[in-house]
Amino acid sequence: MAIMSKMGLGALRISLMNLGKVRKLTMMWRKRLQVYMIHLVLRGTLLQERVDGVKSDAERILEILHQDGPGFDAKQVLSDLGVVSGLLVREVLFDILKTINCVNKNRCAKLGYKFFVWSGEQENYRHTANTYHMMMRIFADSEEFKAMWRLVDEMIEKGYSTTARTFNILICTCGGAGLARKVVERFIKSKTFNYRPFKHSFNAILHSLLTLSQYRLIEWVYQQMLVEGHSPDVLTYNIIMCAKFRLGKLDQFHGLLDEMGRSGFSPDFHTFNLLLHVLGKGDKPLAALKLLNHMKEVGVDPSVLHFTTLIDGLSRAGNYEACQYFFNEMIKHGCVPDVVCYTVMITGYVVAGQFDKAQEMFTDMIHKGQLPNVFTYNSMIRGLCMDRKYEEAWLMLKEMESKGCTPNFLVYTTLVGYLRNAGKLAEAHEVIRHMVEKGRNPIEYSSRAAS
Repeated sequence: MAIMSKMGLGALRISLMNLGKVRKLTMMWRKRLQVYMIHLVLRGTLLQERVDGVKSDAERILEILHQDGPGFDAKQVLSDLGVVSGLLVREVLFDILKTINCVNKNRCAKLGYKFFVWSGEQENYRHTANTYHMMMRIFADSEEFKAMWRLVDEMIEKGYSTTARTFNILICTCGGAGLARKVVERFIKSKTFNYRPFKHSFNAILHSLLTLSQYRLIEWVYQQMLVEGHSPDVLTYNIIMCAKFRLGKLDQFHGLLDEMGRSGFSPDFHTFNLLLHVLGKGDKPLAALKLLNHMKEVGVDPSVLHFTTLIDGLSRAGNYEACQYFFNEMIKHGCVPDVVCYTVMITGYVVAGQFDKAQEMFTDMIHKGQLPNVFTYNSMIRGLCMDRKYEEAWLMLKEMESKGCTPNFLVYTTLVGYLRNAGKLAEAHEVIRHMVEKGRNPIEYSSRAAS
């Protein structure tokens, strides 16, 4: 017993010693964590101070640039400000880009380029490809296309690689198909075109054209790709099939799908998404259900994106009963509807004139913790206006602002348009005054509303 007692006491001492070590380690890590948290707070504070400093410097530079003219040398005054950084250059150019409209576009282009040239001449600073892209956008929005192309040539001469971003900016300025094809040909032949992460330059160009809805140009590029001897992969097939569908060439769409299978490629996540949209818009809910089951069989679990795409297609086809069915099936499948899915459902019911159901869906969305976005609010405001509940629509616009969701021009256009059509001109002018107070440009609003 004595031996057992000694062994017990020994074990107790060891346990107490270990406990003491654990406590010391805990205290040490707690102190380290406190020091690390203080470091993070200080770092965040310094970063915020730096950002605030850059914004302040950018405002000062813009003030100087706007004074430029006879008797005032803006470059000389700018040179007295100090060191130029990439963050500062981007902030100034972005602020200029935001202010461009049909009245001041020529002056914005001149001031932007003057600052671009001056900053590029400063010591310890060199423009990046992103800075060139920002200046190209200023020229594009100011309709200074020759200056934009000269800047592209300068960019290449100075050793910068052109990217898909460069291509996107240039192709957006092409009015006719002939000019757009010349841009494409230039990028296909370019040795400075950085098309990564795509397989080759054709896929990079096709992907960019898809984001810009240039479907006929996609067809032409695809033919050039085949002439050059490049073989399509899954991404290529997905893009071409999407273009064929958008152009209403369903026979060619299905032909490409068959060709894709014969070439040994299996449909991927995006292929199934496209097929579901085609079936939805074609009002084929039974075929869509079979495809969803097939996806599970081949190991592709339908996601909220797949269900939303299908519901969007069915909504466009006017089959709202099927929309509700697949919305319920999605939840049974374990997918949580997101803000996009709810917005598609709400928009469908608004278009169908079933605002009560749209309201129910909106309430359910809030209850489930999904925050409405600007498109959700626009659909709801439209629905309220269609229901002649103009005061509630006006209150909803204020509600979205109070919740940090900034109305875009589409929201203002919707509300003002319905108020004017209802003969409520005073209320429409009140909304426009409110828009101006919030910093919206009435000139830009008028041009967009007219178009």
